[in-house]
Amino acid sequence: MGGLRFPSGPSSDPSTSNFGTDDIGWTPIMEEAQRATRVLHPETLELPRPTRRRVITVANQKGGVGKTTSTVNLAAGLALHGLKVLVIDLDPQGNASTALGVEHRSGVPSVYEVLLGEINIADAAAQSTQSKNLWCVPATIDLAGSEIELVTMVAREGRLKEALNSEAVEQLAPDYVFIDCPPSLGLLTVNAMVAAHEVLIPIQCEYYALEGLGQLLRNIELVQAHLNPALWVSTILLTMYDGRTKLADQVTAEVRGHFGDLALRTVIPRSVKISEAPGFGQTVLTYDPGSRGSMSYLDAAREIAERGAERKTA
Repeated sequence: MGGLRFPSGPSSDPSTSNFGTDDIGWTPIMEEAQRATRVLHPETLELPRPTRRRVITVANQKGGVGKTTSTVNLAAGLALHGLKVLVIDLDPQGNASTALGVEHRSGVPSVYEVLLGEINIADAAAQSTQSKNLWCVPATIDLAGSEIELVTMVAREGRLKEALNSEAVEQLAPDYVFIDCPPSLGLLTVNAMVAAHEVLIPIQCEYYALEGLGQLLRNIELVQAHLNPALWVSTILLTMYDGRTKLADQVTAEVRGHFGDLALRTVIPRSVKISEAPGFGQTVLTYDPGSRGSMSYLDAAREIAERGAERKTA
């Protein structure tokens, strides 16, 4: 049996009575336990701190591609390794707030009041249950009508940028700001792009992966031309990868061929654990730290941090 020995009963022979890990060798459970230990005790892995605050908008108007899931898990991965992260939930559904264990019922200080200028970001930010380094500005159902209210406001596209440039943000002093966008290209998404330095686009490894992506890229170009010249697409993240299908490999190859080095080496697998975690008010890194999904997001977070450091030193 390839060196795996099973004890046959009581014996005076020490070689058979001491049945331990040396006898068992590798097991899936043992490997998962080791992975979980690395996640929960991250002091062995240090991620580079950016020389300036990185503001990253996570956008794709196509729904179900893993925007919110990627936002909260990448944020958690960076926060677990000592970096201070602020997540701004700009989706009226409030799913990022749920996953980070932050209250987002109607009446709670939220991004809605921040956009209207009633409160500052520090007043709306709540510490996540996932990490002491992770904060979230929640979204409530009030945000659903905000686009109509913003239409009549002066500099309506720059409301979030103004909030992020205020002194209140320095109270939190985040290294990273992630903005989770709604699945649309409306005024909320435009606010997110105007406020950000970078855009991260999650693309699922499925048939319609690139459908509508051209429109998103054109909108980014319009924002660059008229509102935020510094904005650029820094990262493509492939999600929902199923290695059992040829389709996933074909989509992966097509995306890498089109975007080149913008696509992270790490791909996020299709995983039940990733889908289950928000139902418990958790990221997958705390829900099941030894899972493949957890390790993939941790690798992606490390890659994003290292790429940022390389660009600053290049």
